Amino acid sequence: MSEEKPSKEEQKVELDIKTAQVKKLEAEAKKIEIEAQILKNNFKKQEIDINKTQILFEKEKISLEQSKISLELKKLELESELEDIDLTNAKDDMNHLYRFSSKVSSDSVKKCMEKLTEWHRLDSECAIEIIFSSPGGSIIAGFELFDFLQDLRYQGHHITTGTLGYAASMAGVLLQAGDVRWVGQQAWVMIHRAAFGASGKTYEIEDEVRFTQRLEGRILDIFTSRSKLSKAKIKRNWDRKDWWISADEAVEMGLVDEIRAKMPEHSSTK
Repeated sequence: MSEEKPSKEEQKVELDIKTAQVKKLEAEAKKIEIEAQILKNNFKKQEIDINKTQILFEKEKISLEQSKISLELKKLELESELEDIDLTNAKDDMNHLYRFSSKVSSDSVKKCMEKLTEWHRLDSECAIEIIFSSPGGSIIAGFELFDFLQDLRYQGHHITTGTLGYAASMAGVLLQAGDVRWVGQQAWVMIHRAAFGASGKTYEIEDEVRFTQRLEGRILDIFTSRSKLSKAKIKRNWDRKDWWISADEAVEMGLVDEIRAKMPEHSSTK
């Protein structure tokens, strides 16, 4: 029995079915391609988001580093300011310590009095220390400073006087002006008679000699009132010479209250 050939309509229907199937497959393939592109785009978007997040993270990291650097700079500035404050506070001026390291003269006395007046006006009760390393000088200028220091004591300032090196002549007198007096272990105190270069007519010289004697009387009064020395002993030792007194002798005579700057080897008990 021979097979019957499909009719043209059947062939057409079959062809249409196949064509539809092909189109369906093409549509599915297109759909898959679109889905793949969407996935690719999503992946690309995620990659961009990751990169963006990484960039933001790096930006925050840089910002934190900048903040850290800024804080370090501020810390350094603060440390520098504190160091400057410490250095300022460590200076003699801030601790009311005056070093009188020149001859006693109108200029040196004026300079000292100006600084002490400044401290007095800033703090009317501050303790003041003056360290003398001076060969002495003008008696009149020295007495001006001596009286000034006594006035500061009267107004409530505690005055400490000391000497490193030496306090000679008028500086030795000024050493007696403090509430507390000290001398360095290797320092010296020198006392001698008042001296003026007298010249002129006889009566003028006589007047100056009498005035000098009166000044000597004032000096003797200061030394005897602040020490264990008598006027007679002072006169015996300073007549026609310079009387050099060591630190130990100065304490023994009551010219100072204590010795400072002792060598540790001398201070230890053996």
